[in-house]
This record gives sequence, structure tokens and C-alpha cells, in this order.
Amino acid sequence: MDDWIVSRPGVLGGKPCIKGTRISVELVLEMIASGASREDILRAYPQLTADGLAAALQYAAER
Repeated sequence: MDDWIVSRPGVLGGKPCIKGTRISVELVLEMIASGASREDILRAYPQLTADGLAAALQYAAER
């Protein structure tokens, strides 16, 4: 998971993001909370991989 989630001050104000994207863990959680499935999220963000999405969810669960 540590390879997937990065936090840099110059990217989205330092929010944890999925590596190689500007997709924050927060955005993923908001989408799930609003009823989106994993498939919906992957469809909406084609640059996101299933592994990246899983890492974001694991990151959130551990925090």
C-alpha cells in the first residue's frame, strides 16, 4: 500500500492521493459514500487501476 498512496504539499494541498494521479483518497471515499461501486469509480477515472483503488480503501481503513 505504501507504494500506492502519496502525499505531497504541492498536489491537492498535501491530501493523500493515489500515486500517478490527482485522485485523492478522500474523493474515493466520498464516491463510495454516495453509492458508487468500485466499477463505477474505475469507469469514471480510467487512469485509476483496481490495485490503486484497493490501496486507497485500505489506506482509509487503517486510518
